[in-house]
Amino acid sequence: MKKSIAVIALDPFAGKAYAQQVRSVFGERAVVRNYSMMDGTAANMEPCDLYMGSTDAFDAMGDPSRYIPPKAQRMEIQVTYLKEAVRRLEEIPKGTKVLYVNITEVMAREAVTQLEQLGITHLKFILYAPGSKLTDTAEIAVTPDEERYVPRGIPTIINLGQRTCSSDTMIEAAFRLGFDDLLEEVEFKQYQESVCTNTYYFDQMFNRSRRLESQFDILMEVLDQGVIAVNEHGEIYAVNKNAADITRVPENLSISNVGEEVFPYIPFRKCLEEKKETSPQVVRVAGNLVSLYVRPVLRREACVGAFAILQKFNEMERRQNELRVQLMKKGQGHRAKYCFDDVIGTSESIVKTKFILNKMASTESPVLLIGETGTGKELFAHSVHNASKRRDQPFVAINCAAMPENLLESELFGYEEGAFTGAKKGGRPGLFEFAHQGTLFLDEVEGMSPALQVKLLRVLQEREIMRVGGNQIIHVDVRIVAATNEELEQKVAEGTFRQDLYYRLNALPVLIPPLRKRGEDVFLILDRFRKELGGGFLLSEDIKELFRKYKWPGNIRELRNVVEYLCFTGHTVITIDDLPPVFCIDKNGEAVDKRKDADQNIPVLQKLSQCKNESHLPTVQERAILELLYQAERSGQSIGREKILKEAQMREIRLTQPQVRKILGRLEENGYVTVTKGRGGSSITKKGVDWITG
Repeated sequence: MKKSIAVIALDPFAGKAYAQQVRSVFGERAVVRNYSMMDGTAANMEPCDLYMGSTDAFDAMGDPSRYIPPKAQRMEIQVTYLKEAVRRLEEIPKGTKVLYVNITEVMAREAVTQLEQLGITHLKFILYAPGSKLTDTAEIAVTPDEERYVPRGIPTIINLGQRTCSSDTMIEAAFRLGFDDLLEEVEFKQYQESVCTNTYYFDQMFNRSRRLESQFDILMEVLDQGVIAVNEHGEIYAVNKNAADITRVPENLSISNVGEEVFPYIPFRKCLEEKKETSPQVVRVAGNLVSLYVRPVLRREACVGAFAILQKFNEMERRQNELRVQLMKKGQGHRAKYCFDDVIGTSESIVKTKFILNKMASTESPVLLIGETGTGKELFAHSVHNASKRRDQPFVAINCAAMPENLLESELFGYEEGAFTGAKKGGRPGLFEFAHQGTLFLDEVEGMSPALQVKLLRVLQEREIMRVGGNQIIHVDVRIVAATNEELEQKVAEGTFRQDLYYRLNALPVLIPPLRKRGEDVFLILDRFRKELGGGFLLSEDIKELFRKYKWPGNIRELRNVVEYLCFTGHTVITIDDLPPVFCIDKNGEAVDKRKDADQNIPVLQKLSQCKNESHLPTVQERAILELLYQAERSGQSIGREKILKEAQMREIRLTQPQVRKILGRLEENGYVTVTKGRGGSSITKKGVDWITG
């Protein structure tokens, strides 16, 4: 039966392009209609079986129920680039300045970030959108079919065409409409081959299905290892030359016999019965240590056989050591840059923190750095490494919350050739291999998905990894330093972070003090930044008192931004009028928006104490959260972010956990709620109750 699909975008040009892409895949199976928020057509959409909308289109809707029936199927369109477009960018010389032009700077930034994730890291991108001020010049402009916004005078314009719907978007749409068989159609496979993707799980699905078409094809792929294959009855039907050499059992003596009778140390029967891969193990075979595991061959959930992979242990170790030597030579940039002497401050809290971490550095246990954003957790991670016995070995850092789950997995564990579309020839080592015998710093570890948490726990327990798409166990010796700006105990209680992994990482926890609790350290750090930035200003006594009272929500990172701003005021002595536009505190020392006071004669601190952000009224999403907190308050409860998120989803309010955190922060800043760290949850204030019931 023919289905109907509504494709909704912010820009009408993008909407037409997305709709055409969906038509090319679904063909006669569905009627595809395109709509736009900018031209107003989205306000008059016809009823459809599925509503596919771009992220910016859903954001522009505010409340999607105004446009889409509440119980209708809807999904977000994830976009990517055509492979041909990426190849055109790869041809541009390294270091070239390129103006990236899009409708908004936010869209331009998101598009450039995706290009960098796809490997375009050799260009110096300058973001531009209508109304932007050009801060630099470029000879080349790149745009996703937005040539009309390219500034005049740029000689070369490369039109990449509208970004295209990703293959996983098409797969989700097919599943939602019940067109599972579409994935086997030529049109879909051609589309998948034409686009770039980081969602390699789907690529693996197709690649693996092709490999499993013939069990002998599998043997061909791993001929550098010993391979012994059995059928569903456990009878041997194939043994390659390497397996015969390792086991010292000729092929003609093993074919057609029961596998475990010929090779009692290989658990074929266990693999066939449990239908899952056995754990890698090292056994002694014919006088040699051999690494082996058994993998089942599954067809529609039925186990139709299994094959064992064998490799001499000493040969495998030799190859890994050779690889690690090469990685050490190539990875000279993986070095810690800072030590404890670079941590500026004489306050009791910071001196105590440095002393404790210096002691912990001499151990091999994981260290967990807990602190607000901008407190310098990465600087302390560098310092711990340089104070440890591993100081001469690599120091590798990665932000776990800054990239998608699929990309983070391949970055951490590496991948084999052919593991997914776009995988480099020969594969690529992961950061665990780069950090061998050194330190791996996992920043914002709370952003790691549950699946990756399981893999990280295995690394900590077994000290071994397996590359994505690979079948070899690689032994690694890595010391973990993790950092979080959230209460992991609360996330454990909420079930979003594994308890066993938490206790592994929490062996040596250290709280990094925020800047507001470091007293006069703020002026020592300020002096260092001022010298680095070449500033020549001085602070008036009023400003010094203000800085002492200020809460510094952005901590040291915010202080550096303030210092950089003050360097451009042109004044020798800084006064209240020289501060950044949104820098102000109230009588409690809390940060609020700065407002111009009509009475210029009011003393600075008095004016600051009167500066309150009373003009803020809750948005639609903030109102929804206030209502949830009000209902909880009436029942004598307080609720955490996870419960707020679940309740919002039940009411079909589109929210993510970071959005809930930011909204609660704004509501607390304006006096509507109280947010308690740990397991206390959040509760509504009298002001919030008055607003809800007023």
